[in-house]
Amino acid sequence: MTTRTESVDTPAGEARVTWHPADAARLVLAVGHGAGGGIEARDLQALAAALPGRGITVALVEQPWRVAGKKVAAAPKVLDEGWRALWPALLAAGPPVVAGGRSAGARVACRTAAGLGAAGVLALAFPLHPPGRPEKSRAEELLGAGRPTLVVQGGRDPFGHPDEFPPAGSGSGLDPGLDPAPGARPGPRTPYELVAVPHGDHGFAVPKRADVTQAETLAAITGAVAEWLDRLPLR
Repeated sequence: MTTRTESVDTPAGEARVTWHPADAARLVLAVGHGAGGGIEARDLQALAAALPGRGITVALVEQPWRVAGKKVAAAPKVLDEGWRALWPALLAAGPPVVAGGRSAGARVACRTAAGLGAAGVLALAFPLHPPGRPEKSRAEELLGAGRPTLVVQGGRDPFGHPDEFPPAGSGSGLDPGLDPAPGARPGPRTPYELVAVPHGDHGFAVPKRADVTQAETLAAITGAVAEWLDRLPLR
């Protein structure tokens, strides 16, 4: 598979998209990174390696602050501004685009998906609250995404354990028109589905003593995401 890199000018500075193309792609999954790392994150790289073979182009998006070599992420408003500005470059590939991200990138995807007309939202390691501060919930960002949404969350994530999330049938009452995914926790009319990753931390790392390996964990993540994408009702 041949990757290519595209620079995109935004009001927040130069953003960068690394394309992992699929032959005859039926969907583009655009995934942004978190505030503490870049597109080298293990889950993002696993998706980029696995999904093109299933007809899904993966676009790994680097926000302007990261491209500029800064160590501190931009403010949420600036992150959203950069994401919106690069969206036309993602649409130019042709197929419908799913907005995705890990951690802070997941929040960006949730906040902007409806306005951009995204086909869906993939939230990897959604930071439901700051570590140790469950009262500072960001659930409304997730529940307000307004598009079919999949959350993939580590069982040991200090930013929110899977059982801390609101019931999948609560919130906006949106009906994404999807059947429940294996291992997911959907309700009959649910704004999102949640897949728990046993033993995974915020970066989906699993301890060596766990009864699953790191490779098995990443395979489970990519499998769950691929299965959900296969069921998305594309317009």
